Amino acid sequence: MRCNRVLPRIVQAFACLFVAAVPTLAAQDWRTIDPAHLEMKTPVVEKDADAEALFWEVRINDANRDLEYSHYIRIKVFTERGKESQSKIDITFSGRNRIVDIAGRTIKPDGSIIELKKDAIFERTIVKLGGFRINAKTFAMPSVEPGVIIEYRWKEIRPNQMANNMRLQFQRDIPVQFVKYYLKPAQIDIGYSSVGMSFKMFNGEASPPVKEKDGFYTTSMTNVPALHEEPRMPPEDQVKTWMLLFYSRDKPLPPQEYWSKLGRDLYEAFKPSMKVNDDIKKASAAAIGDATTPEQKLQRLYDFCRTKIKNMNSVTSGLTDAEKEKIKNESPPDTLKRGMGDGGDINWLFAALAAAAGFEVRAALLSDRSDIFFDKNFTNHYFLRDIDVAVKFGTEWRFFEPGTPYIPFGTIRWQQEAIAALILDPKESTFVQTPVTPPEKTVLKRTGTLKLSEDGTLEGDVRIEYSGHLGVEKKEQNEDDSPAEREETLKEMIKARMSTAELSNIKIENVTDQDKPFTYAFHVRVPGYAQRTGKRLFLQPAFFQKGIAAMFPASTRKLSIYFHYSWKEEDEITVELPAGFALDNADTPAPVKAGDVVDFKVWMGATTKGDALQYKRAFRFNALMFPVASYPQLKQVFDIVHEADNHTITLKQAAAAQ
Repeated sequence: MRCNRVLPRIVQAFACLFVAAVPTLAAQDWRTIDPAHLEMKTPVVEKDADAEALFWEVRINDANRDLEYSHYIRIKVFTERGKESQSKIDITFSGRNRIVDIAGRTIKPDGSIIELKKDAIFERTIVKLGGFRINAKTFAMPSVEPGVIIEYRWKEIRPNQMANNMRLQFQRDIPVQFVKYYLKPAQIDIGYSSVGMSFKMFNGEASPPVKEKDGFYTTSMTNVPALHEEPRMPPEDQVKTWMLLFYSRDKPLPPQEYWSKLGRDLYEAFKPSMKVNDDIKKASAAAIGDATTPEQKLQRLYDFCRTKIKNMNSVTSGLTDAEKEKIKNESPPDTLKRGMGDGGDINWLFAALAAAAGFEVRAALLSDRSDIFFDKNFTNHYFLRDIDVAVKFGTEWRFFEPGTPYIPFGTIRWQQEAIAALILDPKESTFVQTPVTPPEKTVLKRTGTLKLSEDGTLEGDVRIEYSGHLGVEKKEQNEDDSPAEREETLKEMIKARMSTAELSNIKIENVTDQDKPFTYAFHVRVPGYAQRTGKRLFLQPAFFQKGIAAMFPASTRKLSIYFHYSWKEEDEITVELPAGFALDNADTPAPVKAGDVVDFKVWMGATTKGDALQYKRAFRFNALMFPVASYPQLKQVFDIVHEADNHTITLKQAAAAQ
């Protein structure tokens, strides 16, 4: 969770360069409708599109106090699917940002107009995670049918912000005939160097910025295809067309020189954050105790920071937002003395304690590969927004973040694995590749003791444990929810696969525990799980895979295949058979082995007494990225596993005694 990072300190290190922001745009009138657009029967950009934007314009003025920019979009609807996808609109925003001046209307093919009513607009929360919320202004466009044109506009106001490092999107989930941005830069004078607005395009080419009246620059694109999502695709901004708007000096430095200078400057800026005094030395020695190896010593320091220092970012801190605002730790001794701090404070305290113990310690700047894959040839620090603690072991650097809840010792968030981290140094900063957690550290373990009835009902007790990266994700998803909301999430997850499932005696354990696996335990009853035909029952032994669709259903692929992390699955199930039934056909699916990437095995058979079926399944996956050319082979492997998971065995009822 980025809220646990020390981003504010990075901002402070650069904030001396800029002051912000943007004006309110004068009210716009609706533009005249082209009769040819009313008569359009087919899309222009993509022949099979269900809807297509005729234009999408955004006007940004970065010259006043508050950043304000206005959107105006017009869409032609062609099909029923287009009607469904475009009728309901969510305009998202977060923090202190505001959405104002929403207006919309629907234009029928005969030219008649239905206006969006103000009372049809409402606000809701769509994401809630670790105290962070994303809200949306939501409304349904009136009288949408195939053939109509819909258009709407709105303004977003971002108080005390500027357009530096703003992402300008050119691609949507529908094709766009024409995208245009109007950009008015801020006037920045830092005395010793000129700073101007710069642009960096990703995955496409827009027209070169052209200066127009009133100080605005314009850039545009035509015939932009839709972004079509695919399973396990790279992050959206890694593949879609967009532009980064940022301010920079006229003469940028070459990459090696830029990163080296940045590393030196930030090393000096962050020196106070790793301050060591007598109190830090005493605390470090006491925490280490009788530990002798470097691994043991760092483990003790890591555990001290997580158990003895209250993390204000954790939902278990018990602090209100107002109370958190009052706590300002200026250095590790402050954090140690208070016994509390935010995620950044705790990371810095760990760094100071490790340095006091004689370790070589540095701050490391990292990107987030859930957002985009960092390219160090682009000389802009914008993508290096996270900081971890780097500790040297021999000739290697290891990375730690005790300030992020739920991260086990020796690992970091998956978003920071397999990327280039900048190790800050007073002489020569260098990039180091972060390690990848092996599958054995991220395990999904599932057990079930079940009983099958003659009518096909399956019932019993189930336990599901999530560890490693899987556990971190589950904890972050559930930590803010009430017990009732957590139970509802579980029920929805199971019923999405087995609609007749009934859950009871639910226990959800270790939701906010730093170390133990996130765990579901419950009693389940699934009427009609097995199908009965005459004297036979047809049973899918892989209970935990029941109802799961194939991972890669499409026969072709356009985008690379991207997995967040490697993982293992371990399933063990016992199914008590109905009285008088025995295994008739219990062949076991063949194992699947694809180098070190995929290892899949199933063990299955009857108990000694023959009154129960025992089923074990093991799946191991160890890779992150595959090129598009590998898709047929990867799909084939996962299809074989999916077929094995859906394997059905036959139970036969014995003939009645004469």
